[in-house]
Amino acid sequence: MNSPSTQFVHTRRMGIYEPVHPIAMWGENFKGNGCPNTPASTILEVDTKLDNQSEDTSHGSLGPPSNKYDQEANKPSEKVQRRLAQNREAARKSRLRKKAYVQQLETSRLKLIQIEQELERARQQGLYIGGGLDATHLGFPGTINTGIAAFEMEYGHWMEEQNRQICELRTALNAHISDVELRILVDSGMSHYFELFRMKAAAAKADVFFLMSGMWKTPAERFFLWIGGFRPSELLKVLLPQLDPLTDQQVLDVYNLKQSCQQAEDALSQGMEKLQQNVAETVAAGQLDEGSYFPQMNTAMERLEALVSFVNQADHLRQETLRQISGILTIRQAARGLLTLGEYFQRLRALSSLWATRPREPA
Repeated sequence: MNSPSTQFVHTRRMGIYEPVHPIAMWGENFKGNGCPNTPASTILEVDTKLDNQSEDTSHGSLGPPSNKYDQEANKPSEKVQRRLAQNREAARKSRLRKKAYVQQLETSRLKLIQIEQELERARQQGLYIGGGLDATHLGFPGTINTGIAAFEMEYGHWMEEQNRQICELRTALNAHISDVELRILVDSGMSHYFELFRMKAAAAKADVFFLMSGMWKTPAERFFLWIGGFRPSELLKVLLPQLDPLTDQQVLDVYNLKQSCQQAEDALSQGMEKLQQNVAETVAAGQLDEGSYFPQMNTAMERLEALVSFVNQADHLRQETLRQISGILTIRQAARGLLTLGEYFQRLRALSSLWATRPREPA
């Protein structure tokens, strides 16, 4: 009934079928096909050795004339020394930016705690929060889901940092900076996306329906939503035209990656359809006009717990796709890919704004 690439396991307690680690199977299928680039640690180690050699030469003792000339010939040029100094400065600024971002998140967390305390005092005084606080975003009317409120606040800061990184990448690529400096920016950009997946995992535990609805995104972004985020195989189609020229090996590796992504996506989509079918049958069980339906709701609630697992697996697939494509591309291509990815989402948000402000014909 299922294709060979899709496997399901029967969950006795819930009575549904779920995909069996599609991400793990996808990773094993692609293992060995990647084309990893030289890691940043190796490049920085070489730069450090050059720097140490420069210091040893400049402070060494004088030897025979021939040795002196050999030492002068082996000294790094002023251009290399200047570039190494620039790399160290870029790394220092990157660490400072990361520290500022963490401090910003901590400040937001403290503000959220303060809001929670104020709300608790209001409840103790007999006050309540009505539906005017956009309860569809925060939970049921009269309540505030603090986990979702924290996610929305963190996501706002994440977007600000994302826009800043896009500008920095664009400037760096136009300035033709060194691969070492580009590596720092690419690693920072990848870590930024991984931080988003961590935030989403916490939000899914707080309210998985909110996360899957895409209410934290713009309407145009929601139009392309797939299990709480972008579909990896579709995103590869957007990126590839911007990465030319690719070598024959890169083209083959990207093709294999896209095929593996589609297989994992199909497995997750089939599992979601099966879950929806089972929940619908559970809710509709018994007589709909009998007025007592709490047993069906309890069973449906148990089955809906699988939604969190589906969101986490989908985000894991997205994260691994970014990691794999980064390993296939050169560092300069990876930088262009991150820039393209960021600008693509910026254009979707711009499309949402244009749609909201479009001229309307009078009724």
